Amino acid sequence: MSTPQKLRCLVKSVVSHGDRVYTVELLPSASQVPRFKAGQFFHLALDPYDPSGFWPESRVFSIASSPRERDRVQFTYSVRGRYTARMEKEIAAGREVWVKMPYGEFFVDAGRPVVRRAGGTGSTAFTAFLNDLAAGPAHSVTVFYGARQRDLLIYRPLVDRCAQSLPGFRAYYYIENLEQKAPDEMPGQISIASAWPHVTDPDSSGFYIAGPPAMLKGLSRQLQEAGVKGQDIHIDAWE
Repeated sequence: MSTPQKLRCLVKSVVSHGDRVYTVELLPSASQVPRFKAGQFFHLALDPYDPSGFWPESRVFSIASSPRERDRVQFTYSVRGRYTARMEKEIAAGREVWVKMPYGEFFVDAGRPVVRRAGGTGSTAFTAFLNDLAAGPAHSVTVFYGARQRDLLIYRPLVDRCAQSLPGFRAYYYIENLEQKAPDEMPGQISIASAWPHVTDPDSSGFYIAGPPAMLKGLSRQLQEAGVKGQDIHIDAWE
């Protein structure tokens, strides 16, 4: 596994999705981003880093870009506290920031069926994995993706492309504020009760969940109540 490195990066773009949710693309000052695996995260610092001193205050974010795209780093965040509120004010195209990466072990075991559940910007823990599915997966992949409103399903185009092009890939969407429902959409938050009928091989599957703490706690409990073993539940606590 790659040793974490500290990189100065230039903000290339910031996309606002509404409801104080943003996607940021960074360009490293070095020639390439350190090698990383899908599911890993990085530390973002707004203040300059002095190699002779300490690493400045930072926050962690899942890497949304593919491990094959080593000329950039992309991530999505929502404003939820003092630091992300500062990010909202200060991060703009042309601004320099510092990152420290890679970290984390939220890796997918592709040798078995995969069930992934993501809420809000927790979806970024999965996008690098989805971007890396260039060929059809050897086993089934089922994705349950939720957001407060349809416009905040930011990575839905990527998920839809996988569902359309990859055999064994299925996707279902949960939208809390849902007025008109499409066939693959369900109202409310992700729940095991509503998702379970769509899981074809629960005894052989690995379950991966990412999102806000309350969602992680609730889904973990529901999965265990449904008979899923603890070692088959993998959690990315991104907040």
